Amino acid sequence: MSERRTSMLGALLATLGPISMSIYTPAMPELVEAFGTTESMIKLTLSVYFGGFSVAQLIAGPMSDAFGRKAATLAFVGINLLGSLICAFAPTVEWLLAGRLIQGIGASVGITVARAIVRDQFTGAEASRIMNLIGIMLAIGPAMAPTIGGLALAVFGWQAIFFLLIGFGLIAIAAVILFMRETTVPDRRRARPRPLLSAYGELIRDSRFVAAAIVLGGSVGALYAQSTMLSFILIDRVGMTPTGFGIGMLMQSGCYFSGSVCLKLTAAKLGGECSVRAGLALCAIGGLLIALSVHFIAPTYLSVMLPIAFSAFGTAFLTPHMTTAALHSFPHIAGSASAMMGFIQMAGGFLGGLAAALLGTPFAAFGMIIPVMLFASVASYGWFQYSTRRLVLDTDRTRGE
Repeated sequence: MSERRTSMLGALLATLGPISMSIYTPAMPELVEAFGTTESMIKLTLSVYFGGFSVAQLIAGPMSDAFGRKAATLAFVGINLLGSLICAFAPTVEWLLAGRLIQGIGASVGITVARAIVRDQFTGAEASRIMNLIGIMLAIGPAMAPTIGGLALAVFGWQAIFFLLIGFGLIAIAAVILFMRETTVPDRRRARPRPLLSAYGELIRDSRFVAAAIVLGGSVGALYAQSTMLSFILIDRVGMTPTGFGIGMLMQSGCYFSGSVCLKLTAAKLGGECSVRAGLALCAIGGLLIALSVHFIAPTYLSVMLPIAFSAFGTAFLTPHMTTAALHSFPHIAGSASAMMGFIQMAGGFLGGLAAALLGTPFAAFGMIIPVMLFASVASYGWFQYSTRRLVLDTDRTRGE
């Protein structure tokens, strides 16, 4: 496939998971009343989505290696559609939980296959450029989703949000059928337990891969984790309406989008490593401002969202190069490598959201959990650099022998 087609299809598939998550967030406080349940139970609907999404990636990746990118994508997007239908007609909160779990399982194929089809066809600077283009387009969908969700909630009620997701899933299926070409040679042996476990064992033993994945897991995972808290903070504590919250979330996604555009314009001069370091510096600033604002400032829209703007901009700067660096050594198991990376990212979001639900107070959880995740991302980059230097020394030593 051409670079443009790969970018467009990759962006569409990559947005399946974030849109399924973010379009729903404005309705969370209203769902507490609609189902006669507690805030913790509604937060759990996001946590089970993260859990299904993260764990299922470990299956979606090898399935795309074994049966082909196209077949795996169609199967999992179909599962996502089933989950949206269950959510739309859920009679109880337990059915809503089940639907969100199934949605997450189905959506897991999106980011996994998006990265894999790039790695199948492109490497180096070209791959980083496509990843950045995907990042730019990835920012647009989640940026608009809370706004669209808030408007749909105000006009038609919470069920309309899930009908929108059904429509999006149908569009994704149509695009895959019409425009996607197979980019790998399917090998059904990769679906067997031994090759599957062998592939994941190879990835876990590679400290450079694990370090890069944790850099992304801390930064991208923080964006996912805070989504379980922000609707309750901005609607219940700050006093915004669900529609206002949806519009207000444009600051987060808008800064991610701006960071992706800025990276596109400066990447040639900065280079990959400098881009990552600049992004991590902004993430660290964002984490520090979050910790300080929660403890010393009464919550307002700007006191909450301005620190998030720093971290979102920084995350956009570091994601393309770290993704390319992590996948570089694994062309033979690109689907599994992409899946493991996605699992670590979503596991960060899941664990952060779960910790927030257990803490019970969204504002306090926000001030504790998100800074820890962002600082962990910065620390893991030091591990990545150390592992890279060791790899270079070992390679030079081997050549010398």
